[in-house]
Amino acid sequence: MLAPEAWRGWGYLLRRFGEPAPGAPHMRVPPPPEVWVRIPSWEWHRAGLEAVRARTIIGAARVAKRLEEDAGEARLRSLPGVGVWTAAEVRQRAVGDPDAVSVGDYNLPGLVGWALAGRKVDDAGMLELLEPYAGHRYRVTRLLESSGRRPPRRGPRLPVRDYRRF
Repeated sequence: MLAPEAWRGWGYLLRRFGEPAPGAPHMRVPPPPEVWVRIPSWEWHRAGLEAVRARTIIGAARVAKRLEEDAGEARLRSLPGVGVWTAAEVRQRAVGDPDAVSVGDYNLPGLVGWALAGRKVDDAGMLELLEPYAGHRYRVTRLLESSGRRPPRRGPRLPVRDYRRF
């Protein structure tokens, strides 16, 4: 899923099922797990999320208490639909893991390779370049992302898919 698709879907679900934030009614607070579990299939479709993603989110909401106790990679990856990339993204945001690297990201290896070695690399090359920063690899990737140094773009941009029309 491309970033514009993900942000569009997230925004729709927050507006539809989130609550106004205390003291900031223009902002929304994500709904609790019991609400995620009850979102009907057509609302996921309207949000532009295909059924497999909805099932993954609902499955995670069903075991939210256990995930709050331990959001380690092994527990996250035991959920159907959660792979190495998703587990790292959750650990970065939910528990502030400073070393969780988003292996499998479409753009990140190229960005890291370009910034640190002057060439694009794959996931293995990215992990090798980040090895000296073990313990802080996520922080380093965030700094590199915000640096503005990017490899040259080649080819057309990927089109934004709209699953709401299927």
